[in-house]
Amino acid sequence: MSKALVVSAILSLLACTPILEAQDDTSVQPFTPEQLDNLLAPIALYPDPLLAQILLAATFPDQVDEAARFCRGGANPDDIDTQAWDVSVKALAHYPTVLYMMADSLDWTTAMGQAYVNQTGDVMASIQRLRQEARNAGNLVTTPQQDVEVDDGNIEIWPAQPQFFYLPTYDPGLVFFGSGGVYGGSVITFGGGFPIGVWLNDDFDWKHRHIYYHGWRDGHGWIARSLPFIHVNNVYVNNNLKNVAVNRSVVTRAVNYGNLARYDSVHRDAAYGNAPSNNVNNKIIERNGNVGDPRIDAYRGRESAPEQSHAAAPPRAPEPPANPAFGGNRGNIGAKESSQRGQSSRAQAAHSAPATRSGGGGSRGGGGGGGSHGGGGGRH
Repeated sequence: MSKALVVSAILSLLACTPILEAQDDTSVQPFTPEQLDNLLAPIALYPDPLLAQILLAATFPDQVDEAARFCRGGANPDDIDTQAWDVSVKALAHYPTVLYMMADSLDWTTAMGQAYVNQTGDVMASIQRLRQEARNAGNLVTTPQQDVEVDDGNIEIWPAQPQFFYLPTYDPGLVFFGSGGVYGGSVITFGGGFPIGVWLNDDFDWKHRHIYYHGWRDGHGWIARSLPFIHVNNVYVNNNLKNVAVNRSVVTRAVNYGNLARYDSVHRDAAYGNAPSNNVNNKIIERNGNVGDPRIDAYRGRESAPEQSHAAAPPRAPEPPANPAFGGNRGNIGAKESSQRGQSSRAQAAHSAPATRSGGGGSRGGGGGGGSHGGGGGRH
C-alpha cells in the first residue's frame, strides 16, 4: 500500500471519530460548606419529595424559566404533561408558587443546579447539617403538616397527610439559630395545602447521598400513605425514569455574583464575589450575566401576561407568605437583635406576672442559650 493511501485511510478514520472536548476540572472550583449552607437554607426544610424535584429541576434553569412563562400566561394545567421539559420541571409546574420562586431567582437556581451536579454529596450533607441546626434549635418538629423522621442519623421531612403537603415559611436568618424572637413561639408557619400527585416520583436516599426514582413502588413512609390516592400515568411512571436525569451543562451557565449576595443568612462572611473572604474562587459563577437587562421581563412574558390573566386559570391552593430569603421584607432586625429583644420582653414579663415562661430553647447564642456556637445570634 502506498504512503498516500495510508495517510488517506488515517484521515478518513479521524473524520469519523467523534471529537471529545477536554474536561478542565481545575476551572470548576467547588462551593465551600458555608456557601452551600447559605444557598440551600431557604429550601432545606422543605418536604423531601418536593425538595428532590427542586434540586433536579435546578439543573435545567432554562426550562424552569420557560415553564414559569407558560404557567404565567394562563396555560391550561392539563397541558403541562405534554410539554418537552424534563420530568422534574413538569413536576414543579404543578406548583406555580415554587416554580415562580425559582424562575424569579435564576442566579440562585442555577447556582444550586451547578452545586448539585458537581457536589451532590456536599449538597446533601449541607441540607442535613441545616436540618440538624433547626432541630437543635427546637424549630424542626413533627406537626399536623409535616412528619419529621430520623433514620440512622439522617433527618427526613415527609408530608404528614396522604393527599397534601405544606410549604414551610420561615426566615433562614432565625430558624437555624433559635426561636426566642420578638413574639416568641414558632418561627415556621404553613400556608394552604398542595396536592400530592403522581409527579412526585423521586425521593432521597439519604444514606447513600443521592436522589432516586421510586416510581410509586417503594412502599414506605409517605409513599405508602399517598399511594392509594395516586393516579398513575406513564408520563411520570415508566422505566425510562429509573436513571434520574440531571443537566450537566448547567455548569457553563453564567451566574451574577451580585444576585447571590443576599444568600448570607446562615454564614454572613461567606461571600460569592471575585475576592471571597474564604479565598475560594468560584469560577463556575464568575461569568457575569446582565440579569438587570429590562428585556428579561419581556422575555419572561410579564408584559404579555399581566396579573389579571390569572383569573382565567383554575383555582389553586393559597400561596404562603413570601419567604424572606426571596426578596421578602426581612426588616432591620437580625437574629441576634430579635433574640435579645425576646429575652428582654420575657424578663419584663417575669417581673410583672406571677408565672414565668421558659426560654426559646435554641441551640445557638441569643434566643436559645447554651448552644454549641455561642455568641449573639449564632452567625458565623
